[in-house]
Amino acid sequence: MSSSSSKFQRFRPQRPFATDWLVDVLPGFFDRSLEPIGLSHLKWLVLFLLVISIPLVITPLKVWQQGVVAILLLAIGQVVVRAENRVSDKQISEYYHLFLVWLSLVTTARYLYYRLNYTLNFDTFINGLFCVLLLIAELYAILTLVLAYVQTLHIQDREPVDLSAYPQDQWPKVDIYIPTYNEDVEIVRKTAIGAMAIDYPEDKKKVYVLDDGRAEKYKARRERLRKMCEEVGCIMMTRDSNEHAKAGNINTAFRRTKGDLVMILDCDHIPLRDFLKHTAGFFFDENVAFVQTPHWFFNPDPFERNLRTDGRIPVGNELFYKVLQKGNDFWNAAFFCGSAAVIRKEYALQVGGIATETVTEDCHTAFRLHSLGYRSIYYDKIMIAGLAPENFSSYVGQQVRWARGMAQILRIENPVFNRKLNLTIPQRICYFSATSHFFYGYPRLIYALAPTLFLLFRINPIQGLGLETLAYALPHILLSLNANYITYKHVRFSFWNEIFEFVMAFQAGYVTTMALINPNLGSFNVTDKDMTLVKREFSLSNFDWQSVRGLLGITAFVLLALGSVPFWLILRPEDTEAVLVNALWCVFNMVLLMAALLVAFEQPQERTAHRLRRRLGATVYSYDKSWSGVTLDVSETGTRMILEVEGQPNLPDEIEVELVGDYGARVIMEAQIVVAKSVNEHQMELAVKFINVTQAQRDNLTLVTYSDVKEWYSQTREYVDKPLQSLGFLATGLFRAFQEFKVDKGSGKVRKRVQASAQLFWEGDFYLATVTAIGATSLRLELDDSITSNAKLLKSDNLKKMQQEKPLVGLLLSQDAMSQSRERFLTQILSLEILVPGESSTSSPKKIALELSFPDQFKDRQAAKIKELVRVLH
Repeated sequence: MSSSSSKFQRFRPQRPFATDWLVDVLPGFFDRSLEPIGLSHLKWLVLFLLVISIPLVITPLKVWQQGVVAILLLAIGQVVVRAENRVSDKQISEYYHLFLVWLSLVTTARYLYYRLNYTLNFDTFINGLFCVLLLIAELYAILTLVLAYVQTLHIQDREPVDLSAYPQDQWPKVDIYIPTYNEDVEIVRKTAIGAMAIDYPEDKKKVYVLDDGRAEKYKARRERLRKMCEEVGCIMMTRDSNEHAKAGNINTAFRRTKGDLVMILDCDHIPLRDFLKHTAGFFFDENVAFVQTPHWFFNPDPFERNLRTDGRIPVGNELFYKVLQKGNDFWNAAFFCGSAAVIRKEYALQVGGIATETVTEDCHTAFRLHSLGYRSIYYDKIMIAGLAPENFSSYVGQQVRWARGMAQILRIENPVFNRKLNLTIPQRICYFSATSHFFYGYPRLIYALAPTLFLLFRINPIQGLGLETLAYALPHILLSLNANYITYKHVRFSFWNEIFEFVMAFQAGYVTTMALINPNLGSFNVTDKDMTLVKREFSLSNFDWQSVRGLLGITAFVLLALGSVPFWLILRPEDTEAVLVNALWCVFNMVLLMAALLVAFEQPQERTAHRLRRRLGATVYSYDKSWSGVTLDVSETGTRMILEVEGQPNLPDEIEVELVGDYGARVIMEAQIVVAKSVNEHQMELAVKFINVTQAQRDNLTLVTYSDVKEWYSQTREYVDKPLQSLGFLATGLFRAFQEFKVDKGSGKVRKRVQASAQLFWEGDFYLATVTAIGATSLRLELDDSITSNAKLLKSDNLKKMQQEKPLVGLLLSQDAMSQSRERFLTQILSLEILVPGESSTSSPKKIALELSFPDQFKDRQAAKIKELVRVLH
């Protein structure tokens, strides 16, 4: 060994033995052995593993021997998972994954061999029927598992092509389409503003709003939309009919615009300013047909909100965009997803434009482009911020459309066996995996019903279910979880896939079956967005029982089955083993079913606008003073920030806030302080709501919040899957769903602290007082009998009358009692507080405090004077 190699060995960090064996020894052996004959070691490795796997699959063992093997296999799985968690090298992680995939496939094949040879039960017609149904469900699950292994064999990460390496006159012209139908104009406006702000040469970029809403039905909306387009600077385009919905809308625009590329945005998908800088460069490869980027939603979806996960659990689409799409990209099979994508118009027109035969026109279009041999690119950088469905019924409608569309593609195109398609085998596998995915509905229901049928009706689909079956089944189940854990641990937590499937089981099962029978059934539906829930109570209006009535029936069956367990144990002790296994199965199903049902219990929306965890530069201005800091979160109605301060700053209730985006976009807003609290000697937390917002400010806030972003905070996940904690989190969902929301109200009103002179006029008398706090809408007075003057002190009967009537009173304000310049105001008493009581119950208190407000009806006359007074008083 050379000295340099020896030096490398001495200083290389220590790695676990399993790592050295899997990463260095075994791959090195195959590389050295196969290099002389010039063959790819991967193919030979697969062949070798197939040969040695056969005896591992079919060798019969006694029950205790299989139990020992099962324990050994599970231990190996845990050792490999823990070793993988300690490494950061992607190649090493892939070797661990491949090893566990092989081990999982072997144990799955062994379990399937055992099931087919020893556990099928055809002793009666009913047992035989449910035996076949359960077997079909298991075969579907195994097929899905194998397809996913192929899809995720290698997770492809890409870097953008640097546009600056090419002369600007060679950059492609881009048309940006924003299709819309009946969505709120303000939602469309934010997307249009973001599109107009995209950093790309102005002579090579045009933004089109494609309005498909019928003029006769949405006349007022169309006029508002037209006015908005004029204000923003984009082009509005309409057509004569709604034929083929969104796909037809885009296809019409294809024929009327001149760009080389088309960037498509759903009307609620606000793009980052550098979207095209990261995507357009890929098209210098003439074979690239489209570039897809992730969809990301800044509002919580029904799972996150109704199960109250607080962002700790990855949302439903993260598995697709963070793992499956990157795996598809390795096989040149990344899907076009209809938005947050750029497509080459010439190639799209070669396949007839956006596909119109199915309701998932985006995936169908990608399928046809791949069939012509074109390349696709998946670039994993979040560059749009969109709106997820706000309630459960909208989510169900969206998923039903996807399920129907994927089944339609499977039925129409037959990606596996259609010889007319110019697709590689891996591409066929990826499309088959996607188009067969939504058939999970009926298998998931079979898994829930199987143990209940045994406990309630003694229908036994598995012969000899007991410890022996578990010895074969557990390695199959847990090693598949281990293998998927390596690629899924940041994007799909353990047991959450079952929740997603239970929620949609009935609907997915029905629509996929009907799409196979008649692919022309169904129509395109627009997913409702931007709905707000404010009512908090468990009622039929908040619980979407219609969407989950089938699950309610399944849950009732499972509860009855669990109730029958004691009777089984007393009356049939010889069946104890089978009863306990089925009972545990039912308990597991019950945890999943309860979580699935809670998704349909709509939690209220806590705020009027969604908060985004954006870290923006922030500056607070109060007259001649300013404080700098950073935001903790921001919304369209307010922000929460940490300010750098010295001591406790004397802030008024109304201030100005400047927010600065990652690239320098900025907005200045008037704001009212809602919460102010000290963090430490040098930091203060401030929560404010924006007031008196103009349209220009609202547009600038949109740019700062959604467009001027270097990287969205969800690009990388800080939480990692921990299976037992994940199961426990699901099991405790019922308690979280009915907890009251805790809202931090701070330490009371925030107003400028002052010491100023005041005279209060009421019912012909005046009273001397001191102003101790003042803001734009209210102030606090203190009356003290130690003040020497001919003024009166309020007596007990006066105080009672004030408390009851809350009268309007006059007020003279100045910095001190000797000042000649005093401002007059009309105020209203809100409340009073006795600070120092009198010497007896009948005597006047020695010191009282009054809370007064400036009435809204006098705001026009008094607002300017109040603002000036807040500035000058100290």
